[in-house]
Amino acid sequence: MKKSELVEKISQAAKINKTQANDALNAAVEAIKKSLKKDGERVTLPGFGTFSTAKRKARTGRNPRTGQAIKIPAMRVPKFSAGKALKAAVK
Repeated sequence: MKKSELVEKISQAAKINKTQANDALNAAVEAIKKSLKKDGERVTLPGFGTFSTAKRKARTGRNPRTGQAIKIPAMRVPKFSAGKALKAAVK
């Protein structure tokens, strides 16, 4: 499903126009991004899942084109854990 299809489904379910649905979706995504960015605060949506961050250690990788070893720095990465209701719905 693409973003435009999701916006259409939101607009139909909430009985709002597509512009309002798009604004609501963009606002929700931005709020999640901001929460994860500051100190890795978790965002929990009951029945859906939890967005969080995880620390990834620095490691050595290989350039697939040349085979040369490269250093990959430590970083924080986004993580999503599906909730129980979402897992059951997908089954």
